[in-house]
Amino acid sequence: MGKPAYLALEDGTVYQGEAFGAEASAVGEVVFNTSMTGYQEMLTDPSYAGQIVVPTYPLIGNYGINAEDVESRRIQVAGFVVREECREPSHASSTQTLHDYLAAQGIPGLAGVDTRAITRRLRTRGVMMGVISSQGSPEEALRLLRAHPGYGGVDFVSQVSTKAPYLWEQQGQGQSPKGRIVVMDYGVKYNILRLLRQRGWEALAVPSFTSAEEVLALKPNGVVLSPGPGDPALLDDVVRNARALAERLPVLGICLGHQVVARAFGGATFKLKFGHRGGNHPVREAATGKVSITAQNHGYAVDADSLPPSLEVSHINLNDGTVEGLRHRELPILTIQYHSEASPGPRDNEEMFDRFLAMVKGVRG
Repeated sequence: MGKPAYLALEDGTVYQGEAFGAEASAVGEVVFNTSMTGYQEMLTDPSYAGQIVVPTYPLIGNYGINAEDVESRRIQVAGFVVREECREPSHASSTQTLHDYLAAQGIPGLAGVDTRAITRRLRTRGVMMGVISSQGSPEEALRLLRAHPGYGGVDFVSQVSTKAPYLWEQQGQGQSPKGRIVVMDYGVKYNILRLLRQRGWEALAVPSFTSAEEVLALKPNGVVLSPGPGDPALLDDVVRNARALAERLPVLGICLGHQVVARAFGGATFKLKFGHRGGNHPVREAATGKVSITAQNHGYAVDADSLPPSLEVSHINLNDGTVEGLRHRELPILTIQYHSEASPGPRDNEEMFDRFLAMVKGVRG
């Protein structure tokens, strides 16, 4: 039996359970994810910075932790809340339990709570701030929570972005690259770099604060604007640089990168009630009518009514009608709100990298 602990939401709701992972408290925006597998990818996805994640699938940790499934340099979530935590994983690649993984990186977990009830509350009331703790009373925790900055007021991109450029060398060593793709790291997942390198291109990740002039000096053939956490309305410098790059190079924007492109051309974004997080979101492509099941992780969306004539909506979410992709009518720019790199999630949409790279080759001639 673990130490008694609780999750307290800002509306005063408290869920009692047992602590696992690190003996620590954590404050963050509480969100849910509907994927059935991929908890290690969730934990290390930088788009979850500043958030307490609640998987809706009840059993978590049953296949352990391995060295291959990380998507960034560390665990990114503020906290983790599960229905049942497995201490005896069964998988040939497992080297560690979920409990030990969280504990080693100072991240608290909470188990033994009704995650369905938490999910229903978030769907009804909307996402809200919360605190995981095994110390003091929930009332004391709520007082501290109310003094804590809200999720929408923090620039998380500057926290998760790399501080120095780096090349992705795994998978593809020894091959002469077809060209160079610069990836603006707003919170990049490693699988974006993997997929670019697998396709024979040099993948160079650079910090989010890198200026357009510095990127152009690297002589890339194209630019990927990566996913990342937080509100794009806080990223004025990032948006200005993205506009300058989009006028000179082929661009693929993914998730936050998609929102940045929209804002760069005069569009607006807004916060969703409870966001899209999971591996089962249906998206329709406007040009073909094709429906794909997509991996998603975002709490903000592009306002379709705010878009300039130069941008057309290329993809639509079939659950709520929100914008899932954009195409520039004249410039070589594609954007998608969903995650073509998955991790976790279905791999149906890796073809977006092929479309982008074909566009890059077409511009290069």
